[in-house]
Amino acid sequence: MRLSCENGWDLFTGRRKSCRIKSKPAQKRRKEGRRMKFKDMPYERVDFEQVEKELNSLMEEFDAAKSGEEQFAVHQKFYELNDRVSTLYTISYIRFDIDTTDKFYEQEHEYYDEKMPLYRNMVLAYEKKLYHSPYRDYLESKIGPVAFKNMEIAQKSMSEEVIPLMQEENALTMEYDKLIAGAKINFDGKELNLSLLRPYLVNPDRSVREAAYREYSAFFEANAEKLDEIYDKLVKNRTEQARKMGYDNYLELGYYRMGRNCYGKDEVEAYRSQVKKDFVPFAEELHERRRQRLGLDKLTFIDNAVYFKEGNPAPFGSPDEILAAGQKMYSELSPETKEFMDFMMENELFDVLGRKTKRAGGYMTYMPVYNSPFVFANFNGTSGDVDVITHECGHAFQGYLSGKDPIREHGDIGMETAEIHSMSMEFFTQGWMEKFFGDRANDYIEMHLEDSAAFIPYGCMVDEFQHIIYENPDMTPAERHGAWLKLEKEYRPHMDYGDDRFFGKGGFWQKQAHIYDSPLYYIDYCLAQTCALQYKVKMDEDYRAAWESYLKLCKLSASDFFTNMLKEVGLDSPFEPGCMKNIVQNLEKYVK
Repeated sequence: MRLSCENGWDLFTGRRKSCRIKSKPAQKRRKEGRRMKFKDMPYERVDFEQVEKELNSLMEEFDAAKSGEEQFAVHQKFYELNDRVSTLYTISYIRFDIDTTDKFYEQEHEYYDEKMPLYRNMVLAYEKKLYHSPYRDYLESKIGPVAFKNMEIAQKSMSEEVIPLMQEENALTMEYDKLIAGAKINFDGKELNLSLLRPYLVNPDRSVREAAYREYSAFFEANAEKLDEIYDKLVKNRTEQARKMGYDNYLELGYYRMGRNCYGKDEVEAYRSQVKKDFVPFAEELHERRRQRLGLDKLTFIDNAVYFKEGNPAPFGSPDEILAAGQKMYSELSPETKEFMDFMMENELFDVLGRKTKRAGGYMTYMPVYNSPFVFANFNGTSGDVDVITHECGHAFQGYLSGKDPIREHGDIGMETAEIHSMSMEFFTQGWMEKFFGDRANDYIEMHLEDSAAFIPYGCMVDEFQHIIYENPDMTPAERHGAWLKLEKEYRPHMDYGDDRFFGKGGFWQKQAHIYDSPLYYIDYCLAQTCALQYKVKMDEDYRAAWESYLKLCKLSASDFFTNMLKEVGLDSPFEPGCMKNIVQNLEKYVK
């Protein structure tokens, strides 16, 4: 299964970051920042009392402005303030993730968990003035209609009275993250966390996989009560937030918080129906093909991430060598990607080495003061290490491009769009896989396509599961586990957990951090993968034309609505009837 991935675009969700540097002109500050390594970026705690004073002063200035031009000048000062807040928060967040035992940054993390909902409420007060400005036509001509639609949605996603609940929600997600990051599994004579156990879960020796999964499952079983408790509190907390704000359940509020500005629950349900009808049979064919390749009588869950008898292709070389190969790849791909990757390497904007005290998973985030993306990952010697160089760098590349846009709202990208950038880059870079896998490059490409296809049913299952949970917030833990098992039969009928005491009882979802930390996010991966598969087909027909389409999409950023941008770059919307059926027909030629 693919890496956890967070972009952190939205301060409101708590996944994005914050900043406070001494005031300098924006252009000068960004120029200086471009030469700054991450380790050298200064950090001090954001003083939110001072930030509130600055923001109140800006609002007074905004109200006093006599023209749209004057109000836009104030808005540019808001960009500066928000960039400062975002950058410092981000630095703190990354440094805690790099070492979850660091007491200083743990305290900073707790501080921001408390303060960021308050800050988001301040920002909403400012945005309300922007939204209702008498000079709105002028402002909209500068920052675009999408920004104003997002402001409207943001007002529906936040209320001052739920701030204490949001603070509690942040604390609960941190509790889950620390529980998972703190896993200590004794295996093969080593003490491993979940990320470092990963190579054993894909070992070509089935007995090794079985033993590793036994320990993996045992960790979750030992913490089952705590996992259920945390999630139960999160569901009840989010439901209470929604009801306090006048919604029947969390779903409507959750859609607003995900910033979905051009589609809703009905469109997502219709998409999932297409997946069940047209795509699941195709994915199951691929699993059967894999079973035959592995020479097994039947697949069980311990085989789910293994694609070849001799084992999955693994990259050769050290982490530094993999990064160097990535730099060479991007230098050859295009002038734009060369500039981007050189910048990333020069400024040491990667932390990819797996360590015991490091947060699990991987993500890309962004520090606007320095126009610097940052890629966080846990290399473990598997093909997932290369996926970081393609997937997370796809995010980072787009973030690097959009960071040059003076209109900050254009960087407020929807997750369904953001994941197209990352997942499509996985395909665009496949011509360079020999640099990482040598003579097993074709095996990797075959595995990647099968994994990409298998992911869509899984991602839709995660999404439907969350819809069921939030529509029925009083379900017991046992009922939740039962709901998961029922969905497994619809989306992954090949899946067999045997007599596993945790996963076999419907606990597999508890390893999926997004379900705890980022509710309703996971469908964005599926929508994006649907688009990325279209790019796979297009690039095999005309690589240059496909790349130009992709580059255009990256540069469009969030300047238009998701469905409009797809049309503009020549992609079919996943919501269109027949989209999944058409994709299956185009993909069948790769698996015959």
